Amino acid sequence: MKLKSFENTGFQFSFTFINGQTLQVNIQPLIGSYLSEQELTSARIDPDWGCLEFCDGAVDIEPMTLYCYAVGLQDTEAA
Repeated sequence: MKLKSFENTGFQFSFTFINGQTLQVNIQPLIGSYLSEQELTSARIDPDWGCLEFCDGAVDIEPMTLYCYAVGLQDTEAA
């Protein structure tokens, strides 16, 4: 699965995956110890791997990790 697009305000991201599903999630617990809020402006999607990367690839998140993290949080909130 690849990441198609994203929007963010701070650590709050909206991810759209190639399957068409859009998920909103706060990723601070996932990457907050690696990136400051100011570094989030460097976010981009790697065109080959479809992963979300920051700081020219110094930090990246595999799209399946993002998807499982977002779905897992939504399942927890729904319970």
